[in-house]
This record gives sequence, C-alpha cells and structure tokens, in this order.
Amino acid sequence: MVEVKVFEGGNVKSKDVDVLAYGSRVLGRTLKDAIVMYEANVRAGTVQARTRSMVHGGNKKLWPQKHTGRARMGTTKSPLWRGGGRTHPPAPRDHSYAMPKKARRVALRNALYTKFRDGEVAIASGWPTGKPSTKSAVGILSKLGMGNSATVVTAGVDRNLCLSLRNVPLVDVRTIDDLNARQVLLRRFLVLTPDAFAALEQRFAKKES
Repeated sequence: MVEVKVFEGGNVKSKDVDVLAYGSRVLGRTLKDAIVMYEANVRAGTVQARTRSMVHGGNKKLWPQKHTGRARMGTTKSPLWRGGGRTHPPAPRDHSYAMPKKARRVALRNALYTKFRDGEVAIASGWPTGKPSTKSAVGILSKLGMGNSATVVTAGVDRNLCLSLRNVPLVDVRTIDDLNARQVLLRRFLVLTPDAFAALEQRFAKKES
C-alpha cells in the first residue's frame, strides 16, 4: 500500500492505494521499448535533399569530352559542382512502427506502477466548471505541490480543463483513453480526476490483479 495525495474541498488529504495491483517491479526493457516506439511514431521524417534530377538548370555539356586538357564534365547538376545535386541524399520516410497491443498495455501498467511507487500520483477534484479558469486550475496543482511538471488525466474530454491549462508550461491534459507509457513518464507527476482514477482501477487493478 502507498499513500496518494487527495485534493477535495480545498484540502489535501491522503489515501491508501494497493500499488501491487499495478505490478511488483519495474520492467525497464519493456518501458524502454515502448518509449522508443512512441518517440519514433511522432518523428516527422520530412528531411529531404535534392538529387541531380531535382536541381533546376540546363543539361548542356560544359565543354567537349576530349582535346581540352580538362577533366571530362557534363552538367552543372553533377554532385561535383557547388549547387549540384547530392549523391544518395536523405529522403522523406515513415519512422513509425507498432509494438504488440499486450506489450503496450503492460508498459502503461508498469509506468503507472512506477508513479504510484514513487509517490508521484494525486487525485484531485474541484476543477473549473462553467468557464475556463487558469488561476483555479493552477491553484489546485500548486496546493498538491505538482505545478512544475504534471499530466492531468480525465475520464473524458473536459474542454474547460483543457482551456484552463493549455498555456501552462510542462502541464498536459489527457483523457484516460489517450494515456500511454510515454505520456505517463513524460511529466514528473500524474494528477487524476476521481472518475479517471476509478477508470484506471477498473481497467488495470481489478481485471489484472
């Protein structure tokens, strides 16, 4: 059992959570493989340089092939000339790939275990309703001591909360369905709404314990 901070009614309390429901040890290789995959999947892969066929200009031979005393040369598009095309240049490519679904699930579950084990998880209610309020949303994170780097997890899309925290540095808002191992480990703290915590327990702890 580990203690988790709970923000409710303007006060910070604590609650015991069975961390063994999320795992018993850190699976370093699985977490590393998952994070490398997610990082590869967000790569743009748009780097490109021109080959000689892409370079603009004429194809006229610069001087006769023989009897000039100079090295034979064709067009200025040659890689030997400044401004010419490159030999074997980088081209756009897709870096993405996929791990097995079960492996991704294990990685997420283990990432959650590391956060619970290290005391970096909190449950908070009282988020802005009706209209966005950055001041009140940041105030909740500050009272928890988690305002410098946090991922706030909601059960569903909360537009008010997203608008309240969208300009706060190093603070992300994600739904429970969008959560993955990379996002859990990207920020230091994990702040869950009560509904999100209940969904996590239903999704992982009760089914896989």
